[in-house]
Amino acid sequence: KGSKETHFEFSSSNELWRATLDILDFLPLSNVDYSGGIIITDWYNEGTAPNESIKITVRFLSNEIRSDGLDIVIHKRICKGSTVNCNVKKISSGLEEEIKLAILRKATILQKKGDKKRKEKNKVEYEKKYGKALKDRKKN
Repeated sequence: KGSKETHFEFSSSNELWRATLDILDFLPLSNVDYSGGIIITDWYNEGTAPNESIKITVRFLSNEIRSDGLDIVIHKRICKGSTVNCNVKKISSGLEEEIKLAILRKATILQKKGDKKRKEKNKVEYEKKYGKALKDRKKN
């Protein structure tokens, strides 16, 4: 007895998730798990140092757009000769913060656009539902 209500939020309606995919769209992705709240890129080399690559992991700690809702981790791989002889380290640089800020900015923009669309849709639905009654009331 009692109601068991479940709330489903799909990735297409989560601005933080969509913003992250938009910001990282130039990188190949190796693991994307919405229900697990994680995005992991594949190793990426921009061509400036052929033996160095980075991998970015984004963990979603919240659906809310806030700075502590994301955890960005960057690993750097340096290979000597072939990809068999490589050293992988977690690195700390300003890049994590830059990525986080870019994601938060983009998510805020997406949220504002979504809020505006919802407001317009609600207004149209309200006018459809109550428009005739309001016009009749004004006449009397």
